[in-house]
Amino acid sequence: MTIIYAILIFCLLIFVHEFGHFITAKACGVKVNEFAIGMGPAFYKKQKGETLYALRVFPIGGYCAMEGEDEDSEDPRAFNNQPAWQRAIVLAAGSLMNLLTCVVLLIIIAFIAGQATTTLDKVEPGSAADKAGLLAGDQIVMIDDQKVDEWNDIIQDIGYTKEDEVEITVLRDGEETQIAVKPEYNEEQKRNMIGITPTTERHFFPSIGAGIKNTGSMTVMMYTTLKQLFTGEVSVKELSGPVGIVYAVNVTAKSGAIYVVYLAALLSLNLAIINLLPLPALDGGRLLFLVIRKITGKRVTDEMEGRIHFIGIMLLFMLMIYVTFNDVIRFIVPIF
Repeated sequence: MTIIYAILIFCLLIFVHEFGHFITAKACGVKVNEFAIGMGPAFYKKQKGETLYALRVFPIGGYCAMEGEDEDSEDPRAFNNQPAWQRAIVLAAGSLMNLLTCVVLLIIIAFIAGQATTTLDKVEPGSAADKAGLLAGDQIVMIDDQKVDEWNDIIQDIGYTKEDEVEITVLRDGEETQIAVKPEYNEEQKRNMIGITPTTERHFFPSIGAGIKNTGSMTVMMYTTLKQLFTGEVSVKELSGPVGIVYAVNVTAKSGAIYVVYLAALLSLNLAIINLLPLPALDGGRLLFLVIRKITGKRVTDEMEGRIHFIGIMLLFMLMIYVTFNDVIRFIVPIF
């Protein structure tokens, strides 16, 4: 199942990314020579019109090969002969599709998991809440004279209070009741807890909001990690490649399919962000060259840009080899 999950995730994310380039290229009238999923020898090929569609052996990459992408071409429909704004759309489309995929997957997770309400589903026996007299079915409406609108308000007001006791107002059988509770500090969670669990409800539109919000939080987290990587706070040895991803799939699969979906969302957003970095061979590097060539004119030719991107690809392959070696040392060797 680990291998199946890993292949499905790789293929999904690669397909979505390259399909973004493909559909925008077609929409802009750019000639697409080949649309391939996977790398290495092809085990399936089909020529349809001007485009060759192929599935290749190794599901660790893919490409949308456009005419004039990395070389000079006289074809009027070549990528290099299109207006800069159209080329920018085609280049950015892959990452935007991965971003959209992340949002959709997190919306699905939010809907399946449901949104926590302020009504209690369970009160742990012997907990602070149980001792104070809170009951399953109570709806928390106020904490220390502060109105409660959502479950996060309860976490904040109880979890990080500096008081020894909080007064919780609950709605029980249509009447409001005030109950004094003494929170207990949980070392593992690093906050106060009283031993209550909320009921959950599934609503479509709140799930959309939760998916977008969680994507934003995840994006901030990733950019923080990138910053730490460039400042040296995080070592390059901490990076993971295909081997590390398969290992992560194996770990998350043991927790359930929903965790695998979350991992896929995380990897999709990772792919979107990394591809937009202004480095040669990446979409961000190509976008940077669009700006440079707009400023310098024809002094930077298609051939010159193609050579720089080729060097970038070689460097990326070297980085992948290094990362894969570290993954083997970290995850495979200890098993033996």
